[in-house]
Amino acid sequence: METINQPVPQRTLKDYVVVALKGVLMGASDVIPGVSGGTMAFILGIYEELINAIKSFDLNVIKLLLSFKIRDALEHVSWKFLAALFLGIMTAIFSLAKGLEWLLENKPIVLWPFFLGLILASVWMVSKRVTHWRAITVFMAVFSTLAAYVIVGMVPAQTPEAPWFIFLSGALVICAMILPGISGSFILVLLGKYQYILSAVNNRDVLTLGIFAVGAALGIVTFARILSWLFKHHHDPTIAMLTGLMLGSLRKVWPWKETVRTILDRHGQPIPVQQLNVLPAAFNSEVAFAIGLALLGFAIVFTLENLASRREREELST
Repeated sequence: METINQPVPQRTLKDYVVVALKGVLMGASDVIPGVSGGTMAFILGIYEELINAIKSFDLNVIKLLLSFKIRDALEHVSWKFLAALFLGIMTAIFSLAKGLEWLLENKPIVLWPFFLGLILASVWMVSKRVTHWRAITVFMAVFSTLAAYVIVGMVPAQTPEAPWFIFLSGALVICAMILPGISGSFILVLLGKYQYILSAVNNRDVLTLGIFAVGAALGIVTFARILSWLFKHHHDPTIAMLTGLMLGSLRKVWPWKETVRTILDRHGQPIPVQQLNVLPAAFNSEVAFAIGLALLGFAIVFTLENLASRREREELST
């Protein structure tokens, strides 16, 4: 994974296609409540580069744009990387929203175990990036684990559909989306706006999505600068915090649950809002299938990490 202080990698067209595919995976993750696009970015090795690229949009860019120095403004930001990633994310959101919504409602045993394996492997891999486990580092890991565990267990609220709240939701959700372990979609669930925004995506409600996007743009530019500063000045505690967030989020992706409370959506359909994690009643073919999917997710992350490490060693040796 590139660090915050490294130069922007030089990429070919093929490399940008790969970045777009990574964006597809991030977008797919962002649609699922409980699964973080930030976690997927961490898994795919582009997290810190993503934060750095977002941070490149600063006052200098605004001054250059106001002076109509478009080329200089583009050279100042990592626009090719962000454009490829954004294309992938949007492609996933608009193409997978209906399918993932159906799987979530009808075949959750296909989704949750796979993401459980992904997150478990990423917790292990990311934690190895902490160079020194000091007292503050351990504290941040434990605190963020408990915080994430509590957040994903909270009960969604009833909230307004006014434009100001949609704007605020966008700002809060995008911050969660770039935090590994805290799902932006689940924050939407907590805010009572998951079905509302998903419906806006499926119905191409441009006005609602536009307001949401403006809030998201403001939130991500502000929050990315905070994360960038933390990586630069407090790298190990920050990595420990992000590892803890992923670890605590496992509460949400546990495949076997018992629903103890539901609410009705706009169409009168029940939505589970409070669930308890339980053990499967018996070891059967479904449990074996779930374990297989979890192992597959774990193996994918393990393989990607080994390939990335091998590439880093080859680059250092040349």
